[in-house]
Amino acid sequence: MNPDAVRTVAVLGAGTMGNGIAHVFARCGYSVILRDVEQHFLDRALETIAKNLDREIKKGKIAETERPSILARINAVTKIEAISRADFVIEAVPEQLELKRKVLGEADRVLRPEAILATNTSSISVTALAAATRRPDRFLGMHFMNPVPVMPLVEVIRALQTSDATFETTMKLCEKLEKKPVAVADSPGFVSNRVLIPLINEAAFCVMENVATPEAVDAVMKLGMNHPMGPLELADFIGLDVCLDVMEVLFHGFGDSKFRPCPLLKKMVSAGWLGKKSGRGFYVYGGP
Repeated sequence: MNPDAVRTVAVLGAGTMGNGIAHVFARCGYSVILRDVEQHFLDRALETIAKNLDREIKKGKIAETERPSILARINAVTKIEAISRADFVIEAVPEQLELKRKVLGEADRVLRPEAILATNTSSISVTALAAATRRPDRFLGMHFMNPVPVMPLVEVIRALQTSDATFETTMKLCEKLEKKPVAVADSPGFVSNRVLIPLINEAAFCVMENVATPEAVDAVMKLGMNHPMGPLELADFIGLDVCLDVMEVLFHGFGDSKFRPCPLLKKMVSAGWLGKKSGRGFYVYGGP
């Protein structure tokens, strides 16, 4: 498919990543179908997109007159059949293999044969997900970074089955979004999370073993390694449940003890301390 032929894009999942992806496509002039299973998820996503557009207006990245047309390009739906006219589809549901297989299978059944299907998975095998569809040659990974409207990187991951045409279309599509696509192999965690998540995991071990407080761990990495955000602060921003899910994928995917999830991280997730979104993680948020 020629990237210029992509006019309508569907995004499956209206969470943090999904609404960010929808935002970027709509801002770049694409017609967007944003799909989730419940209307209140969609309402929250549209509110978030509107607030993020306001932030971009204040920073001078877009004109205020562009805001209404960007929002008008996003059609929020709950029925999967509504995505049938999409040329390109990106799945952005939670990082759970069976859930992704289910959602991708539903989309695969209603899409036109020539449509490309992509997953925003941050760690799961793209080859395994491709095999769950009837279009494995038109399937690949398109891993955006959070926050999507701000971060330029997109990891583009070829499944074993991905055709050259699908890969080339996706690389060019990323450039049309003013993103920087980087091709990586289909390996657990790809590059971004294979490097980042073990860093977060080791920082959690430092806290568990009383080597340092979360504040001290983050200060060392910010002041000594020039990281803009400490690993534990970043973990809270990502969501500790998401970090743990990816760590489990790395641990089981490689079978290597160096990827063993930190017990403290597992305990915090069990307690519902998921980071910023739950009000508590390594830090406390939204208190009096």
